[in-house]
Amino acid sequence: MTIDQIMRAAPVIPVLVLDEEMDWAALASTFVEAGLPVLEITMRTPLALDAIRVMSKVQGAIAGAGTVLNEAQLGQAIDAGSRFIVSPGLTEPLGKAAVASGVPFLPGTATAADIMRGLDFGLDRFKFFPADASGGIPALKALAGPFGNVRFCPTGGVRVDTAADWLGLDSVLCVGGTWFVKSGDDLGTIGERARAAASLRR
Repeated sequence: MTIDQIMRAAPVIPVLVLDEEMDWAALASTFVEAGLPVLEITMRTPLALDAIRVMSKVQGAIAGAGTVLNEAQLGQAIDAGSRFIVSPGLTEPLGKAAVASGVPFLPGTATAADIMRGLDFGLDRFKFFPADASGGIPALKALAGPFGNVRFCPTGGVRVDTAADWLGLDSVLCVGGTWFVKSGDDLGTIGERARAAASLRR
């Protein structure tokens, strides 16, 4: 799959910070069955790579790694089975390594200079991050103007009650959401949140 196809697979990509042991396969299946097959597992916890290894094998799941900061983490994420890579920003070493790997890559951008750096790498699909702190919808509208062929996945401060507003922008293919998994939740509750997000219109 291309990064464009991944971004178009569902309106919301769950951004998962998994810091508790759980049934990773059952969690991935819950999202897939709810209509959110694309799962970003952030490399912020020691459990991330184990979760990616398990979730990437679940039928229908498109599991990738988020918060990839450097070439070493890129290699670890790919070895664990990541179908795509997300980074909070874009550096030259990481950009070169990610493009060379051939794995779909969604780097974070917050400014016109970030986007231009990405275009130099041949990229035109980006995470807008941190979306809310970087000026929100007005900022993304302004950035999208000079870059007509670029499309975004706003992440960071996007809430369940604002996701539809972001998805209403022509430049937005999907959003990243962090509201799905909370400590102590059961799979039924997570599934309800996922189904509601999957029903959002683009």
